[in-house]
Amino acid sequence: MRVGQLPLLLTAALLCSLAQAEEPPAAESTAIAPQPTQNALLAQVDSLQQRLADSERQRGELEARLEEAGSERENALLTRLRQENQRLKLQLKEARAQQPPALLSEQQTWFALGGSVALLSLITGLVARGGRRQRRQWIN
Repeated sequence: MRVGQLPLLLTAALLCSLAQAEEPPAAESTAIAPQPTQNALLAQVDSLQQRLADSERQRGELEARLEEAGSERENALLTRLRQENQRLKLQLKEARAQQPPALLSEQQTWFALGGSVALLSLITGLVARGGRRQRRQWIN
């Protein structure tokens, strides 16, 4: 096939597809669906507005009930938590009262531990040196 025939073939294919397509007439589509009368439409709108008003009223009542139930539930939960908090505070006071007071604070404990390590090091050094005195060689 030659290069010049390709655009001609493409154009012919597009024209054939456009020739086969049909559009429905506009007059037939409006004749198929009959239009309801004006009174029927107004009646339908009125009934829908009335249903909407009823639904809104019911929704308001349900929201009020939900808020009441939620507030009652929150009050009960708050009361229970306060009672539990008081009970735990009493248990803490009792546990602190039964515990003997500490002899030394944490800082004092660390200080005493450091002092005992220093004393033990001094004693170990003296024992390792021996009981006799040697003349120091480096002091001539």
